[in-house]
Amino acid sequence: MRIFVAGASGAIGGQLVPQLVARGHDVVGTTRSPEKTGALRALGATPVVVDALDPDAVADAVARAEPEVVVHQLTGLSDPASLRRPARAMESTNRLRVEGTDHLLAAARAVGVRRFVAQSNALWMERAAGPVADEDVRLEPTPPTDAEPLVAALRHLESAVTGIGWADGIVLRYGAFYGPGTDLSTEPGAMMTEQVRKRRLPIVGDGGGTASMVHIADAASATVAAIERGAPGIYHAADDDPVPFRVMLTELAAVLGAKPPRRVPAWLVRRLAGEFPVDMMTRAPGISSGKAKRELGWAPRYASWRAGFREGLA
Repeated sequence: MRIFVAGASGAIGGQLVPQLVARGHDVVGTTRSPEKTGALRALGATPVVVDALDPDAVADAVARAEPEVVVHQLTGLSDPASLRRPARAMESTNRLRVEGTDHLLAAARAVGVRRFVAQSNALWMERAAGPVADEDVRLEPTPPTDAEPLVAALRHLESAVTGIGWADGIVLRYGAFYGPGTDLSTEPGAMMTEQVRKRRLPIVGDGGGTASMVHIADAASATVAAIERGAPGIYHAADDDPVPFRVMLTELAAVLGAKPPRRVPAWLVRRLAGEFPVDMMTRAPGISSGKAKRELGWAPRYASWRAGFREGLA
């Protein structure tokens, strides 16, 4: 198939493009940076430089590519590992999930695309769902005030994509990424890794929120399965080992050879950074990927982040 990957130069794009090419697909990949076109070409994609917030540019790029499938992997994170002002770090991504989604959908419809696959995430599942949520669980209906724009953007993306009637609209809610190209890797400049090593990413409150992790290559393979075999709707993609944040961060520090993370009371983090990180680290549920296994035949290479942290961060 001819596949248009918006955001192909991001972390997941770096894994997704070569997997698609290896399976015989013809890939057109976008980047907003001319400097990244060479890297995309080396991965096997035809690179296109486009501003995803410019509707005319998006329409022209998609029309020229004439794809059968559009894959939306656009994000614009500035410092997702920062504990201070995390909501501000998401502002660019929020715009891409609203305006960028709308531009891509309009362009895809104009050229007769038959499948549209988009990236969501599982960090803001409904808090009342229990420790692990499946795809029937909605996004949190009453998020903290400072998280409202983020959750509203996710809600817009999911509703817009799954609501199309002219093509198969598929949304993937990914767990938290780790591995090459992400902020949790052993590569120079990996922000979350550096925060952990410097003890600047603490356990907030009791750290009892649940983290569902997914290696970036596994997230990409789930996306390939959705592109090739997915039915309209939502799929979760994470490993089989949801874990309290306090456990995950403590074991991550040990793997990195760092001192254990500090513990910071929720009231202090709330005062310094708002309710956003407190709610996420103390109340978030994990996710189940049973639907993707049943319907897509997908299984992660790293069934647990414990093995993934030891073997897959490099």
